[in-house]
Amino acid sequence: MKNQPAKILDTTGLLCPEPLMLLHNAVRDIASGEIIYVIATDPSTTRDIPKFCTFLGHRLVSQEQEEEKYFYWIEKA
Repeated sequence: MKNQPAKILDTTGLLCPEPLMLLHNAVRDIASGEIIYVIATDPSTTRDIPKFCTFLGHRLVSQEQEEEKYFYWIEKA
């Protein structure tokens, strides 16, 4: 990723719905067009975070997985 994220949200070890609740709060703290970098270990985030972005109009810039960790770059609408 070329741009530095405005916020890094580490939800390692947290289970649904906590990662999504924390993401929802974190999005409020940044400006439109800024990026949040999310680190998660809950596999349900692979379903929940893309739906969250679609529902609220944010852009899922990138979604990656390395072993048991999931990484998301989200641009605030």
